[in-house]
Amino acid sequence: MSETSPTSEPRRTALYDTHVAAGARMVPFAGWEMPIQYEGVIAEHTWCRTHAALFDVAHMAVVDLLGEDPASALERLTPAGITTLDAGRQRYLLLTNDAGGVIDDAMVANIAPGHLRLVVNAGRRDVDLPHLIAGLPELDVIERTDLGILALQGPEAAAVIERVMPGHLPGRFLDVVTVDDLTVSRSGYTGEDGVEIIAPTERLGGLADRLIADDRVAWAGLGARDTLRLEAGLCLYGNDLDESISPVEAGLVWSMPKRRREAGDFPGGARVSRELAEGPRWTRVGLRPDGRRPVRDGATLTSADGADAGIVTSGGFGPTVDAPVAMGYVPPAFAEPGTPLVAEVRGKSVAVTVAELPFVPANFAR
Repeated sequence: MSETSPTSEPRRTALYDTHVAAGARMVPFAGWEMPIQYEGVIAEHTWCRTHAALFDVAHMAVVDLLGEDPASALERLTPAGITTLDAGRQRYLLLTNDAGGVIDDAMVANIAPGHLRLVVNAGRRDVDLPHLIAGLPELDVIERTDLGILALQGPEAAAVIERVMPGHLPGRFLDVVTVDDLTVSRSGYTGEDGVEIIAPTERLGGLADRLIADDRVAWAGLGARDTLRLEAGLCLYGNDLDESISPVEAGLVWSMPKRRREAGDFPGGARVSRELAEGPRWTRVGLRPDGRRPVRDGATLTSADGADAGIVTSGGFGPTVDAPVAMGYVPPAFAEPGTPLVAEVRGKSVAVTVAELPFVPANFAR
């Protein structure tokens, strides 16, 4: 598990002492000191799939875009459809560079007229902010360091919110509600139903205490967050996405509406158009290793006859599927599900099979 991160002294979220008191093991991640586990990754992962897990994601950056027409402006920097984003809705987007690579993946919410809100990866904050400021000169680009984020994920998350925070539950996946100084979205990065709560930093502790007091809720760390998103087939920046990988290669064409794909009027549009017409050099796939031994990121892939066949970008043990799972990039000739490949793991060959994504179907509220 790795997200591109700075090398300076790690920062701490407002809930650092809460995590330590709860028995968390703290580790550096993306420039922050974050909880990787409490009771154990498998237990926390399973709790999220069956009940409701609470994650501190206050390390992520909240950025407000304010101005007369922030949607049209933001479309200059992304292939996503922003002008069609209704009020009270949220959308996944990619920020692309002129070469067609991914600068970052993020979420954008339409909060109010003239007000969009981005949530970007912690380790890309120092890249994203200058990029947004330079590319959106007509807007006020404001990092909201006064705000933090909690994520409550799992099949019982909605019922918990209705009991603990009545009136704050958005109705369906990617809906957003704002109540006083809280913004709550029906979203998350686990494949499960749940919410993400953006709140003033000084309120995070009180909100966390109220949520964790419910017997259906337990803390979960970055270890479980990683295994959950991997089973859900979701990308991690720095592993499955970087500035050399295109949206087409990453299998994220669904995040680009037809009108944007056809216009190609965004950074890297020429490359995206070419890859859509001719096919990419390689593509992201799921991988199922044989046996019980996980195949980690960085492992090289070869075909049955020894030809180069790509690389593993994410891998680990999937507690829900009770088996190792991985993702990687392979040439189109090897991308068909069922294709046998070989991964080199510490000098040993491990048989893997190309698999469809996700490994665990999403459980979003539709």
